[in-house]
Amino acid sequence: MPDEQRVATAAKAVTDKIVNVGVTGAGPWKGSVQIAEEHLARHEDPEKAISRLIATHVRLTSTTGFLTGVGGLVTLPVTVPADLTALWLAQGRMAGGIAHIRGYDVTTEEVHSVVLLSLLGASGAEALAAAGVQIGTKSALSAVKKIPGRVLIEINKKVGFRLITKAGTKGVINLTKLVPLAGGVVGGGVNGVSTQAVGTWAKRNFAA
Repeated sequence: MPDEQRVATAAKAVTDKIVNVGVTGAGPWKGSVQIAEEHLARHEDPEKAISRLIATHVRLTSTTGFLTGVGGLVTLPVTVPADLTALWLAQGRMAGGIAHIRGYDVTTEEVHSVVLLSLLGASGAEALAAAGVQIGTKSALSAVKKIPGRVLIEINKKVGFRLITKAGTKGVINLTKLVPLAGGVVGGGVNGVSTQAVGTWAKRNFAA
């Protein structure tokens, strides 16, 4: 399979897994709604619940053994390290949890797209621009709500491509160069910082 096609396959597999497992939940992995409701039950103030939700996921992803809580759910039919996939699942769940607490419907395609964009941080606006969507002063969700479903699909593809390629070389990537972030060459501390940043962007993208 040509490298470009392999990357496209990997990108779709990753974004599908983030949404269908990370956000929705599967098996022992609690989804965004369940984890958000648990934090709301402990902290009646929504903003306090969001702060604790982010702190929980920063702590989770900073622990090099957090893969054990995900198990086979991280397996992908492409060459993407399980540790990296697990990190994205946790960050996607967290972003979806923030959306739920802020009153957004996490079952919608628009919210799914913005969850994925939140994982890119500042590069999310670039991914939107690459799909022909300019945010300007609007939030990502406000911009995404006004575009047709076929464009959402393209945005999700671009997000997946950026997630895959940001760990590799510019342009078409050699998937064997991907480096796992949790417990690998880069330690859990970097995972925690990354997760904190995703939480900050999710709060911005899913404005109260």
